[in-house]
Amino acid sequence: MKRKQTDLRIRDTRKTVLTAVKYAILIVGALVMMFPFIWMLLTSLKTLPEAISIPPQWFPESPQWENYAYSWNLVPFALYFRNTIWVGILSVVVTLVFSILGAFAFSIYSFPGRNICFYLFMLTMMVPSEILIIQNYVTCSQLGLLDTFSGIVLPTVANGFYIFMLQEYFMQTPPSLFKAAKVDGCSNLKFLIKIVVPMNINAIVTVAILTFITAWNSFMWPLIVTLSDEHTLLSVGLLRFRQASSSNLHNQMAAACIVLLPMVIFYIVFHKKIMEGVASGGTKG
Repeated sequence: MKRKQTDLRIRDTRKTVLTAVKYAILIVGALVMMFPFIWMLLTSLKTLPEAISIPPQWFPESPQWENYAYSWNLVPFALYFRNTIWVGILSVVVTLVFSILGAFAFSIYSFPGRNICFYLFMLTMMVPSEILIIQNYVTCSQLGLLDTFSGIVLPTVANGFYIFMLQEYFMQTPPSLFKAAKVDGCSNLKFLIKIVVPMNINAIVTVAILTFITAWNSFMWPLIVTLSDEHTLLSVGLLRFRQASSSNLHNQMAAACIVLLPMVIFYIVFHKKIMEGVASGGTKG
């Protein structure tokens, strides 16, 4: 009896130690990942001598909140915010239309070459977007879409991953439900809008959120196709701010905080929806 109790204590002790070690590793990892953001925030409140001092000065003697006002007014950040929000909304709407219709076609319809077409869509996930930049640029130039919101959005709306993700959800719709709807005279489009979309609204919201985040963070393609401030996004605007602010590191960090803060708030609000949708999508099929 005593031996069993001793073994249980040893097991409990080992479990406690392992749990403590696990959490210690996670805390250290979290601090390492958060350090650049914490340093950025602290630097944004410093003076220039404090920001570039060696050895580094960790905390500002007096927080310089005016750095944010200066950074906001140096370049038209309000215009960049408006442009980025508009591009994000446009990307979400067009991407959802293409992804929902494509996933519906692959999950409901049976037509010759369906599997081949689906595999071709999946192959696009293996092609780095950088490879397509030259061809997309030539196409947008020929169509007169350079320095337009359409030129920023259109090359990114067909996404094989989103079609695959939604198709996995749509395939869970019982075939008998589709047949019953057809017997009642329901059209395919009405079946999609009235039944399939409401049944899979969580997955669709997840795709919308991920699309908006991607549009918000996009940099390379908007940098190439935009020339004027009227169509510049925040990511490109931050680069232009860096060029305008010269070597003022503290102001650059303040501008980076301005650009980063909305997306941090966005993720805090929707992170549960993102994780639930992606995790649920991984168990489908």
